[in-house]
Amino acid sequence: MKAVVSIGPGLPDTLVIQDLPSPQPGPDEIVISVKAAAVNFPDYLMIQGRHQTRPDWPFTPGWEVAGIVKSVGANVTDIKPGDHGVAMVKWGGYAEEALAPAERFWPIPRQMDFVSAAAFPLAYGTSYHALKDRAHLQPGETLLVLGAAGGVGIAAVQFGKLMGARVIACASSREKLATCKAHGADELVNYAEEDLREALKWATNGRGVDVVLDPVGGQYAEPAVRSMAWNGRYLIVGFTGGAIPRIPLNLPLLKGCSLVGVAWHTFSVRDRDGGREDFREMAEWIASGRLKPLVSAVYPLEQASKALDEVMSRRVQGKIILTP
Repeated sequence: MKAVVSIGPGLPDTLVIQDLPSPQPGPDEIVISVKAAAVNFPDYLMIQGRHQTRPDWPFTPGWEVAGIVKSVGANVTDIKPGDHGVAMVKWGGYAEEALAPAERFWPIPRQMDFVSAAAFPLAYGTSYHALKDRAHLQPGETLLVLGAAGGVGIAAVQFGKLMGARVIACASSREKLATCKAHGADELVNYAEEDLREALKWATNGRGVDVVLDPVGGQYAEPAVRSMAWNGRYLIVGFTGGAIPRIPLNLPLLKGCSLVGVAWHTFSVRDRDGGREDFREMAEWIASGRLKPLVSAVYPLEQASKALDEVMSRRVQGKIILTP
């Protein structure tokens, strides 16, 4: 089978295509014929050795895949060859076949296309878990989304509207904000051109925002915390902006707000029933047409380096997908 291989720590241009033996499932594993693989920021960190998950080199990156089950291990009884589904594999996804733990596989409706399916487990799962399970977002509340045109951000915009919130989308360009508007955002803030605190004060009539979803970190974190309403919830999702912010702890005290960590992958491992319920609800929304994952580009497997460059430069709106 063909696979993208990281041969040592480096940037995307160090990736190579190799012919590798097909994987064989262990007792609790399955092998998936990959039809689509999502490109994610953790993949970019992992090939540099900068992610908390550090496989030995050489390895194939790729956190999430969609496809058809090819074979199953001896202990796997609830999944069979021919099943359609998605899996979070952490690495190994940029290939024609991927090995996955059976417990990290979720079936999808037959009518769901593989490109859309590959786009939603990590980004949409993160946003939905954040808003539903961690923030308990309520209809009528105000949701602020930082990095709102990215994969996690645009998912939060869509879920926020589905859950009845008023959504303020923040991004760094007019083009990105136009995408947010097209996906339901009520208010738009260009934080590359506007003062974030002043813009949020105007957008909320001085009241502040109830929930902040932040996958960016960096310089916008503290002004966002300072813009929170009483009993607000600040969702810490990630740090695609590069810097991990240091929030003065007097701010949560003064605001009566909570700083809440979001770890969808860990949650879905520790609480399998809760993770599967979240996944089932998201899949139903997608299958019914109420939710449409945003895919900005589809590349062949051979262009994985280009796809990761797009993610690294933060030019991506929604998700990029590789198709073997």
